Amino acid sequence: MQTKGFFNYLEYEKRVSSDTITAYRKDLAQFQEYLLTTYEIQDDIQVKAQHIRSWVVDMVSSGLAMSTVKRKLSALKSYFNYAQRYHHLDKNPMVKIPIPKTGKKLPAYLKESAIDQLFDRLIWTSDFPSQRDRLILDLLYSTGLRRAELIDLKQQRIDWSTRSIKVLGKGAKERLIPFGKKLEQRLKEYLVCRTVTFPEVSLDHVLLTDQGKVMYPKFVYNKVKQYLSLVSSAEKLSPHVLRHTFATHLANRGADLNAIKELLGHSSLAATQVYTHNTIDQLKAIYEQAHPKAKTGSP
Repeated sequence: MQTKGFFNYLEYEKRVSSDTITAYRKDLAQFQEYLLTTYEIQDDIQVKAQHIRSWVVDMVSSGLAMSTVKRKLSALKSYFNYAQRYHHLDKNPMVKIPIPKTGKKLPAYLKESAIDQLFDRLIWTSDFPSQRDRLILDLLYSTGLRRAELIDLKQQRIDWSTRSIKVLGKGAKERLIPFGKKLEQRLKEYLVCRTVTFPEVSLDHVLLTDQGKVMYPKFVYNKVKQYLSLVSSAEKLSPHVLRHTFATHLANRGADLNAIKELLGHSSLAATQVYTHNTIDQLKAIYEQAHPKAKTGSP
């Protein structure tokens, strides 16, 4: 499979996120290995729909989650569409392969009480690592940034006069995200600490590792999971959970869905509508207030 041009196309023309490209590299490599070991196929032209179906059966039989199978087929679909459009492929073997549908799950998020505990009850010191870690959590929760956007955040994109951040999101789309006075103060205090800790570092990136280098995805994931595990027993505690929490808390407090869409950088309102769900506590409160038989002592 001729993947080099495909990944250049994704990165420079489609502006696909680095996380997606990493996942697609892994997916296509696994498919190549399956073709070679099972059918001794190395050329794209030899790939037929039955080979892909066989791979799907193999993945499902091994216990792979349907959501993962769906993503791997999406990677294949993107690749073969590219190969047919720009290069050597006459027939696309993915045409007859349906992408399986998966049930939509409500996004995982933290309750407001857990967020209060995270920022107000944990002990935060004045040293660089502690200030940096708290700012990671605060930026993710207060602005809804994606992990890649957080890593890429640069000082020149912070407008102090309007208290807003210019974010370069998916597809190289820019959006402005406002932030409050508390985050402004925390940002300024951190940047002073950053300068004192790393006076020789000329990087414009806001957040750095303990060695004064640009953060990487696993670094951010580990930090977030470390602190969220102190306030939540949920199984999934990733940076994206704080993004979901940001959107959910806005929706629960009556924020306009279109405004949430713009803040998150979603391309369509459909992606944002998942945040219109209500917590069970809210549903109970609404039920008890509105239903004539819900109140204690009702006959």
